[in-house]
Amino acid sequence: MTLDQIILFGLFVGVFALLLWGKFRYDMVAFGALILGAIIGVVPKDEVFSGFGHPATLIVALVLIVSAGLVRSGAVFLITRTLVDSSRKLGAHIAVMGAIGGVLSAFMNNVAALALLMPVDIQTARKAGRAPGLSLMPLSFATILGGMATLIGTPPNIIIASIRDESLGEPFRMFDFAPVGALTALVGLVFVAFIGWRLIPKAEQGGAAIDPMQDYSDYTAELVVPDEAKIVGKRVEEIYEDAESNDVVILGLIRDGKRKYGTQRTTKIAAGDILVLEATPEALDEFRASLSLGFADTKREERLRADGAGLSKIEVVVTDDSRINGKTAQAIGLNWRRHAVLLGIRRSEKKFRSKIAKTPVKAGDILLLLVPSGQEAAVTEWLGALPLAERGLAVTQERKVWLAIGMFAVAVALASFGLVYLPVALGAVVIGFVLTGIVPLTEVYDHVEWPVVVLLGSMIPLGAALEASGGTQLIANGLVSITNGLPPWAVLTLLMVVTMSLSDVLNNTATAIVAAPVGIQMAAALDKNPDPFLMAVAVAASCAFLTPIGHKNNTLILGPGGYRFGDYWRMGLPLEGIVVATSIPLILIFWPM
Repeated sequence: MTLDQIILFGLFVGVFALLLWGKFRYDMVAFGALILGAIIGVVPKDEVFSGFGHPATLIVALVLIVSAGLVRSGAVFLITRTLVDSSRKLGAHIAVMGAIGGVLSAFMNNVAALALLMPVDIQTARKAGRAPGLSLMPLSFATILGGMATLIGTPPNIIIASIRDESLGEPFRMFDFAPVGALTALVGLVFVAFIGWRLIPKAEQGGAAIDPMQDYSDYTAELVVPDEAKIVGKRVEEIYEDAESNDVVILGLIRDGKRKYGTQRTTKIAAGDILVLEATPEALDEFRASLSLGFADTKREERLRADGAGLSKIEVVVTDDSRINGKTAQAIGLNWRRHAVLLGIRRSEKKFRSKIAKTPVKAGDILLLLVPSGQEAAVTEWLGALPLAERGLAVTQERKVWLAIGMFAVAVALASFGLVYLPVALGAVVIGFVLTGIVPLTEVYDHVEWPVVVLLGSMIPLGAALEASGGTQLIANGLVSITNGLPPWAVLTLLMVVTMSLSDVLNNTATAIVAAPVGIQMAAALDKNPDPFLMAVAVAASCAFLTPIGHKNNTLILGPGGYRFGDYWRMGLPLEGIVVATSIPLILIFWPM
């Protein structure tokens, strides 16, 4: 071994050890190793920051912004509100949610897909009277599996496509992963839906979990019925089913500025009526989008949209010293002074006899406000209120749902046929989302997961230096010597098992960066086609099911599901075995040696 190889192996061992220790965040560990490598001289100075402009890094960042746009446009609500039903049995619910999660994660980042569906799953569990831990782990595994089907579904696929481009002169295309990834995901989803969820420890089963939604009491809020709404002419009781499916309670009706007595269940809804509701912020927005309703202060909302300002929802607590304490939103000029709209009030007794905007606010009330993006802190300070912890509340742009879907579909089609370079196609979608107001300009960079960008930007030059020094060749030769005389499928199996084991304890992007060049070197040593080896690494790096630290999706569900560290392997170990047993034959069929 040369001195450079020894230093680089030492850096990687140090990175892996610190990642396993977990005391320092992974992006700082990777960036520190990169800087140290540059100081020592094993990473050339003109390549130190090349990873930050690498296509893989750019694609990951752009996919996250595009994913946010699809959520903001209501494209995902369009799917979930028509397919999710809390009355289903647990097995059927897991199958449906798993299928939705799998399909979504194929076309958007799988972390974003889980973050989007997790509140839906938790709300469904709450309405069905079961612990969220019974279905959250299957949902997490399903989104991980679905990400294997396309180039943009998971970062390892993006990295491996880029490494193939650098090594072989051509990257994998959008759906090159589908024959192996999609079919393996389908088999895995069948296992998760029918058998896997039963393996979650019976004593735990998320039963000890605290439903994270239960701390967020429902708001009393109002939504207006516009002229073109499809519910005009229907009785109030006819929309009870829609309300229940969105976890919303209809309390009453306001007409001509006056609250009607009782629930008005038999009253026919007219344009301009205001529905008085009780719901969480998320449920309120989904119900509004599903029935094409408007916020109660329609004029202010339309003015904000016309001004081109992005809209954000914030929650603030009223104190004794707050400007609004003892007064109404109208009295303090919340609308015309701060361009803000009062959407709802949360109060312990929850009894209101007048319109929300005309209801005197009390100390201790929690207000749900619609404000111009970027003005959240200013509005909170002006009110003299205290902000609640940020929950990422967004305003769905349901009127632009098909526009968002259309732009994304065109970009995917152009990239799939090789007519437009994928990063350029995704960049065009981001620009389109900004110009059409689907993603406000002020929020674009908020959706980029910067620690992942730093991790990729740091690890890519380190991986390139290891390969240039001949380090990956040494690892490949070692694996080839171990499998000397064994058939090709055994070599692929060993590569998958080693990669999968690394991915279970390390970040899957770091694993892909190290393992993909090793796969190429193994193929060269055996004088075989490198594509099956790269596919084996792609599948293995994505499938981390044994621990909560191997994949971010597993980490996200740890608290809400009430799981322990040792709960994951019970369903994860057989699932990883099924993935290996399924993918190896598929690789040999679709990507022959």
